[in-house]
Amino acid sequence: MDFVGSVQKLFLYYKKLGEKAMDQVEEPHLFVQANEDCNSIAIIVQHLYGNMVSRWTDVLSTDGEKPWRNRDQEFEKIIESKEELLQLWNNGWECLFGALDSLKPEDLDTVIYIRNEGQTVQEAILRQLAHYPYHIGQMVHIAKELKSSSWNSLSIARHASKQYNDEKFSQEKGARNFMEGNMDRVNNKKSKRL
Repeated sequence: MDFVGSVQKLFLYYKKLGEKAMDQVEEPHLFVQANEDCNSIAIIVQHLYGNMVSRWTDVLSTDGEKPWRNRDQEFEKIIESKEELLQLWNNGWECLFGALDSLKPEDLDTVIYIRNEGQTVQEAILRQLAHYPYHIGQMVHIAKELKSSSWNSLSIARHASKQYNDEKFSQEKGARNFMEGNMDRVNNKKSKRL
């Protein structure tokens, strides 16, 4: 599989993780902040959206930090409903996946800029592949704390590592993308606690 195809699978995996975390909490929990210096899930979604549309709009021809972006405002309570939250969430991801779909292999070595700092498109993709999961991990953590004991694990469930490993080692060795099994697990999650 090519580089862009591989990172698209990873981005999709983390998108699904964020969605599965948000699905497990009641709507009011999406707006809970532990204190004024902490972000709610909704604030994190606002920030991800702002980052995605800034970075990926006209990625090859404009600086990734757009003049119309108001990053500071992304950390204020703006979203009022789950419907608004999901609209921003989906619009941000659509912008990212649309940009990735438009790339040709030769574009990966093209130098682009974020705040006048040059990097190749491939480096910029990897930068965001580190950034987005960082925030999605925060979302999962917040959701898990708010959901408490009825949390459905988004990973290998507690006390299920041996079973998971036995299943993996029962398969013949072969080249395959680890995301294939992980996407199935995230999409069909029934396990408890991690």
